[in-house]
Amino acid sequence: MNDTSQHQGAKIRDKQGNSWLYSDIVKDHFFNPRNILLYGQEDSYQADASGRVGSPACGDEMVLWLKIDPQTEKITECKWQTFGCGSAIASTSMLSVMLTENGGMTLEQALKIKPQDIMSRLGGLPNRKIHCSVLGDKALQAAVNDWFRKMGKHDRVITTGAKVIDEALHITDHDIEEAVLEGAKTLEEVQKKLKVGAASPESIPEIEQLIRFYSEKYYGESFI
Repeated sequence: MNDTSQHQGAKIRDKQGNSWLYSDIVKDHFFNPRNILLYGQEDSYQADASGRVGSPACGDEMVLWLKIDPQTEKITECKWQTFGCGSAIASTSMLSVMLTENGGMTLEQALKIKPQDIMSRLGGLPNRKIHCSVLGDKALQAAVNDWFRKMGKHDRVITTGAKVIDEALHITDHDIEEAVLEGAKTLEEVQKKLKVGAASPESIPEIEQLIRFYSEKYYGESFI
């Protein structure tokens, strides 16, 4: 078997006929997810901390449970559940492996994991699925913050500040970031999702600047 056939992924087509290439690693973690917590076992699993991001009503949702050694702050176990597509499942599975392999990461090491690190271990993800690895990153941060609060270490809680862009609708820069991650590439597409700028036209230049910033950050190019 040559190198090309060994690394050939699975092509999946969406409703518009566009093909996405999934690596063999993504396929493996989708069909054989690691560290998953079976449904119905949530209440009996004694986790030290947990984090939940997203919503099954509007897209992917991830829940992460951690067991942490209080002396070393190493993550000894990571369990998870994901409601979403194959990329979301594979991303969470890979994240759980990264957190617990080689004796487990410390919380400090874990918080340095970036979405790009997860994607790299997976052999890449289609552009339209990058948000899946970002959700994993956010679920981890939420779980670690939960542990900090339970331990009374409030000074170590990580808060990501949100700036209000549209005062009338209370739309923040994080809302615009999520819209871009969900596939909105232009001002019109972001406005279709959020109605942002409709009542506050003076905010449109800043909205466009944010769309460019997040497009380049996650996709490597700007579409406006």
